[in-house]
Amino acid sequence: MSDQFLMAACSLLGLMVLAMATLKGWQGWLALKERELDMRGGHAPEIEGGAREGAARIEIADLKERIRKLEAIASGVDL
Repeated sequence: MSDQFLMAACSLLGLMVLAMATLKGWQGWLALKERELDMRGGHAPEIEGGAREGAARIEIADLKERIRKLEAIASGVDL
């Protein structure tokens, strides 16, 4: 009976240590993600392709130019 009790107690202790280590790792990961979000808080959100403010304006201007060309092609005007 004593050996079974010792085995159960050691197993329970091992499980508790594993659970505490996992919890500590989870809290560390959450803290890391929170710091990442805080660092990005003052910046504009990224748009497709990872571009930010200045590059986003260039991309929008490029898209408008493409649309203008496609509309010209659709209406039969030669550029």
